[in-house]
Amino acid sequence: MRYSIVTLEILIPLVNNLLHFSEKFSLYVIIQLSWTKVRLMLYTGSDAIERAWQILEKIPGRATGAYSHSQGVKGLRDEIAAGIAARDGFHASGDNIFLTDGASPAVHMMMQLLIRSEKDGILCPLPQYPLYSASIALHGGSFVPYFLDEETGWGLEVDELKKQVDEARSKGITVRALVVINPGNPTGQVLAEENQKKIVEFCKNEGLVLLADEVYQENIYVEDKQFHSFKKIARSMGYTDDDLPLVSFQSVSKGYYGECGKRGGYMEVTGFNADVREQIYKVASVNLCSNISGQILSSLIMNPPKVGDESYESFMVERDGIISSLARRAKALEEAFNSLEGITCNKAEGAMYLFPRLHLPQKAIGAAQAAGAAPDAYYALRLLQATGIVVVPGSGFGQAPGTYHFRCTILPQEDKIPAIISRFKEFHEKFMDEFRDVSRDEAPTGATIESGGD
Repeated sequence: MRYSIVTLEILIPLVNNLLHFSEKFSLYVIIQLSWTKVRLMLYTGSDAIERAWQILEKIPGRATGAYSHSQGVKGLRDEIAAGIAARDGFHASGDNIFLTDGASPAVHMMMQLLIRSEKDGILCPLPQYPLYSASIALHGGSFVPYFLDEETGWGLEVDELKKQVDEARSKGITVRALVVINPGNPTGQVLAEENQKKIVEFCKNEGLVLLADEVYQENIYVEDKQFHSFKKIARSMGYTDDDLPLVSFQSVSKGYYGECGKRGGYMEVTGFNADVREQIYKVASVNLCSNISGQILSSLIMNPPKVGDESYESFMVERDGIISSLARRAKALEEAFNSLEGITCNKAEGAMYLFPRLHLPQKAIGAAQAAGAAPDAYYALRLLQATGIVVVPGSGFGQAPGTYHFRCTILPQEDKIPAIISRFKEFHEKFMDEFRDVSRDEAPTGATIESGGD
C-alpha cells in the first residue's frame, strides 16, 4: 500500500470522522476509536497513522470538506516549503506557495497576469506541451517560439533564445517571460546544470520572468543527469528575490505517483514585488481555493517517508521499482524505434515520453496531403486503425519545418511493451513498403541520435 497516497487518503477522512463522533457520543465510541486504531496498525505503518493525525491538525477545524485559504492550507504550504528547502538546500517559505488543482491552473493564472494584449509575448519551446500555446492564445498574447535542437538531444541553446527575442521585439512585441520544461515534454531531455545557469543569466539580463515547468522532476532515467530546480540554480549563482522573478510548477499527476485525477499541484512564486504578489493573490482568490485532497497530496509528495520511518523501506522499494520500470520501458521503445527504417529517436533521459522522428517517403507525404492531413497525423491515424496503438502527431506539439514526429508515452504496463513493439514494427514495415519511393537500400536508416546537449 502506498504510504504517500492511498494509505493517508483512506486514513484522513476515517480518523476525522472518528474524531467527530468521539466528541459527541459516549465512551463506547472512544473505545471503538481505540480498537479501530489498533486494527489499522495491523495493516498500516504507525508512522502513516501519525501522519494522518498531523495533517488533520494542520487543517483548521479538521474540516477537509471546507474552503481553505485561497493559497491553500497554511500548514500544508509550510510542509511543501520544507520539502523544497530539503531538495534544494536553500530556504523556502510557505508564503510563496500557491496550491492549485494541478499545475495547469497555475500556468493559466500566470498567463492571465503576464499578458495585457497581443503585444505581450511568451517565449515557449518547440516542440512544446500545448497547454502553453493554448493558454497564451486564450489570454490574447503572442506565442514566441524557440526551437530545441534535435541533433544535440533536444538541447536548449541560449543563442536561439536571443535570436527569437530580438526578432519578436523587432515586430513590436514585448517579451515578458520564458517557459522552460525540464525534464522535457514531449522531448524527454534533462537540462544540464551549466545550461540552466546560462538560461538564468539570460532571463536576468533580458528582464524576463522565468516560468519553470518542473512537474517531471522525479522522472530521471539516466545516471549522468539529475534534476536541479531553477530556483536552486539561481540561488547557487548568488541571485536573490531582488534579481530574478521565478515561478516553479509542480504536480501530483507525474513522478512515481501519477495521481492525475486527484488534481493537486502548486506554484512557488519568488522575485515579485508586493504589488505584483497582491495581484497574484487576487487572481487565486477568484477560484476560492483548490481542492483539499489535492492540497494534502501535494504536501505528501514533497515530504515522503524519511530514513527511520517505519514506512520508509517499503516506500523506497515501490518508488524505485516504478522509476526503474519506466526507465526499462523507455529504453526498450527507444531501441525498437532506432532499429527501424525511417525512424530516429533520441534517448529518453526523463519525463514520460519519446518523440521519434519520422523520415517519411515522399509518396506517403503525398498521400497525406491528398487526404487533407499532416503527414505525421496521417501516419498516426493509419497506425491506430491497423494496431489500436495511439500516438500523438508531432504537428500537435510544433516541430521544425519539414520534419515529422510523433509522441508516445512509456506508460503501458511493462509486460505489455514487447507486444506493443511487435505490433508497431509490423505496421511500420508494411507502411514503408506501401509508400516506398526508391529501393530499400537508399531509404533512411534508424541510426541512433545520441543524447548530448549542454
